[in-house]
Amino acid sequence: MPQIVLIAAVARNGAIGLDNDMPWRLPSDLKHFKAMTLGKPVVMGRKTFESLGRPLPGRPNIVISRNGFAAEGAEVVSSLEEALQKASDLAADLDVDDVIVMGGGQIYVQAMARADRLEITEVQADPDADTHFPDIDPEQWRETARIKGERGERDSADFEFVTYRRKSSV
Repeated sequence: MPQIVLIAAVARNGAIGLDNDMPWRLPSDLKHFKAMTLGKPVVMGRKTFESLGRPLPGRPNIVISRNGFAAEGAEVVSSLEEALQKASDLAADLDVDDVIVMGGGQIYVQAMARADRLEITEVQADPDADTHFPDIDPEQWRETARIKGERGERDSADFEFVTYRRKSSV
């Protein structure tokens, strides 16, 4: 069974979005995102898909929408459960270990209870936002890696790549 991985760039104040866009520019993080997701099934909500403008190349795109949305180049399903099942089947076919959940806010809230791992880019900023990442409960999650990002000249903030793994329920 593949691991369910939530991947997100999250500001210090929990912000992940404003007006269906990210409230910062971090080309270095986009490269990291591509490296982490290429070849793996990606699950996203309709608004996230629309903000991209097209399917992400090199990855099966699964879009969750309850309103009969059609997305060329992506598979549309009506629930997170259906999306995770389809993504798990695709991961097995592709022989990859991860299913990537990439947003947005409502999808992260729903998927948090099912996630095995969180790949968070901690953005050192406190922007205005209308969408936030769910709280990471230290009772349930253990930080297992933290790497300072190499800030490029076009990046609008400093950042760190942080991995959290779900604590086992012993």
